[in-house]
Amino acid sequence: MRRYSVLQEPLVITDGKAVATRLVAHAEASLERDLGQVRACLRQLASLLAEDVGTVSPSGDAVESGGTTRGGLAPWQIRRVAAYVEANLGQSVSIADLAGTVRLSNGHFCRAFKASVGMTPHTFIVRRRVEHAQVLMLTTADTLSHIAAACGLTDQAHLTRLFRRYVGVTPLTWRRTWRRTTGDRDACDQTLRLPA
Repeated sequence: MRRYSVLQEPLVITDGKAVATRLVAHAEASLERDLGQVRACLRQLASLLAEDVGTVSPSGDAVESGGTTRGGLAPWQIRRVAAYVEANLGQSVSIADLAGTVRLSNGHFCRAFKASVGMTPHTFIVRRRVEHAQVLMLTTADTLSHIAAACGLTDQAHLTRLFRRYVGVTPLTWRRTWRRTTGDRDACDQTLRLPA
């Protein structure tokens, strides 16, 4: 079975309203053909509607939030790290940079981040880069090599490897499928607006 889907687990998204609109439209279009696709879209939508990163588990289930996770980061720390990653997606981001934003040692930061978010900082950064690539593929006519560079990846091959690992198909296949589902690029531009 082919999977032409969005990422299977929730991510931090800066323009949640636009992406939520896009996910609902895609879920509606897929309703008759592919229930797995609808589930993936709804899982992503649930993660967007959560107040902060730690409130939805990777399966999309709500998690009771009582502030910080034992041994984890405070919600303000998660937001600060997520904002730093978002602002630096096109550049190299080190663990030391992330730990420095919340004034923790590298080791403690990595343990606390994983306890709070459910994935390592490296996985979080890679997933954000893949998601950013998805947005750029839908909203621009840029080549995959330009998109890879804009996402802080070394080249198109690097983007393709990561994209296949996290999404399940190559970037070109995914882009064509989503464009076919939603029509032309102008329709995509109207649905997904990047923050100014």
